[in-house]
Amino acid sequence: MSFKTGLIKMAIKCTPNFMVIWVANIVLKGIAELKDFSFDLEPRTAYVQIQLVGEVETIDVWVEDFAIINNDGAYQLIIQKAESNRIWLSNILARITGKAWSIPEIPQLAPHLELISELFKAESQEQATPEQEVPKLEAPKQEDTEHEEN
Repeated sequence: MSFKTGLIKMAIKCTPNFMVIWVANIVLKGIAELKDFSFDLEPRTAYVQIQLVGEVETIDVWVEDFAIINNDGAYQLIIQKAESNRIWLSNILARITGKAWSIPEIPQLAPHLELISELFKAESQEQATPEQEVPKLEAPKQEDTEHEEN
C-alpha cells in the first residue's frame, strides 16, 4: 500500500459520520435526506439510510464486499452482496451483484483511477470474482433492460 493510499484510508476512518451526512444533505436538498451512513474500508462494507422527499419510510441499503479491479488498465467494479429493505431495490441489486462492471473512461477521473483501485482493491482475486467466471459487462443500456422484461 502506498503512502498516499494509507493517508486516504486514515482520513476516511477519521471522518465522522455526521460530517458525511451533513454534506450529503446539502447536496441532496429537495431530493432526499440522508438519515444514517456507515462505511468501512477494511471489510469493504457500506450502509445508507435515506428518506426521499415526500416519503414517510426510509430506504436502507447494505453493500458488502465491493472492490475495484484493475485488469491491465481497464477498471471494473464488482459488488458481491447488496440488499435493501425495499423488495424492488433488492431485486435490482440482485441483478448487478457478482458481476464485474466496466468503469467507463472519464477523462477527469482517469488520473485518479489507479489510486481509487488501490483503495478499493479486493483482498485476493478469488474474493473479487465469484466461483463461476464473471462476464465483463458494460452497464446495460435502457433498451437492453426493456427487452429482458418482455
